[in-house]
Amino acid sequence: MKKVVVVGGGVAGMQTALSLKERGVEPVIVERTGALGGKLRNFHLLFPSMTPAAEVLKSFTDQVASSGIEVRLNEEFSDFSTDAPIVIASGFNVFDARLKEEYGYGIYDNVYTTVDVERMFNEGKVGLKDGSVPRRIAFVHCVGSRDEKVDQRHCSKVCCITGVKQAMELASLWPDAEIFNFYMDIRMFGPGYEELYQQAQQEAGINFIRGRVSEASPTIDGRIQIKAEDTLIGRPMKMTVDMLVLIVGMRGTDGGKFYRPRDLFGGSVLSDRPNVFYAGAATAPKTVGESIAEGVMAAEKVVQYLNDGN
Repeated sequence: MKKVVVVGGGVAGMQTALSLKERGVEPVIVERTGALGGKLRNFHLLFPSMTPAAEVLKSFTDQVASSGIEVRLNEEFSDFSTDAPIVIASGFNVFDARLKEEYGYGIYDNVYTTVDVERMFNEGKVGLKDGSVPRRIAFVHCVGSRDEKVDQRHCSKVCCITGVKQAMELASLWPDAEIFNFYMDIRMFGPGYEELYQQAQQEAGINFIRGRVSEASPTIDGRIQIKAEDTLIGRPMKMTVDMLVLIVGMRGTDGGKFYRPRDLFGGSVLSDRPNVFYAGAATAPKTVGESIAEGVMAAEKVVQYLNDGN
């Protein structure tokens, strides 16, 4: 029987491989880094349930290990000319916030991305550069999403809920801190997301301001001044904060673009080549749960392809 190459060892790739193995097909996971898990390895708590990401990751890696699936780490897959079945589960890249120079990421102290904040939570070292506790924190939504200036016109889908989740985590850590979320519009599309958004306002005291931040600059006392417009009242505003968090979006792994599936309905895991399939965020921004579900779907399509005599 032909082996199926699964390109990428994140949750979509691992679920694809596990589903193939259950159906009697031998998958090979090819992962370019030194460990399985993909972006899940960098997450702290998963929205909206606040489940520790480490628990979900361990469940998957334990299953892969016990199943005997072949895993090739630190290896890039490049032989796309083969006629063997291939599932591309390459996930996504994170938008480089340095491209939005107006926010000062990498230039000013205490300007972070949501990726940085997740890492700090995992390391147990959340705070300002000098180790002090911030009095006021601002989150900026849609950094690298819905932005024609950086050729990122798509919505990254999970940014809004990520900003809500992290704001609530910081509010729990520092109850006396003022926390603001600057947004264009709030997109709470998933189950439990709207409820978490309401909880953030009503219980955690998070402030939400509709308006895009246009500029950030350092102050004499080492804080950060941001300029924005409150579009609900139609007035410009300035605010000085201790910590600025940029909610960065997703970029595709195909030269910065996402792979294009055959169609968005029955062919969402199919490509224009009969032996090449997709799973997870390789084709568009997706949640962990959606990526897992597509891993199952991709495995079903591969088995169907093999059963048809290929």
